[in-house]
Amino acid sequence: MSTYIVLVNWTDQGMKAVSDSPKRLDAARKLLADMGGTFREFYLTMGDADMVAVCEAPDDAVMARFGLKLAMGGNVRTRTLKAFPEAAYREIINSLG
Repeated sequence: MSTYIVLVNWTDQGMKAVSDSPKRLDAARKLLADMGGTFREFYLTMGDADMVAVCEAPDDAVMARFGLKLAMGGNVRTRTLKAFPEAAYREIINSLG
């Protein structure tokens, strides 16, 4: 499984129904689980992103579909970062020679 950091911002539509956000989070968790992934962590944040999720998915295509499905709902916009764990980071850097 690959790890992804997902930066999430509410759209105007999402803010108008912000009290429904926990239900939408539950639906997003189920959607990703049905695609073979999982939410490892979730945070409400202050700053550039309204929320941050740490997710795992089998591959980039699954994560792309997940992000597109979320966007289709119109309540959030996402930016997804693929995350490499420390061991992979060290391997990548060591391979530079």
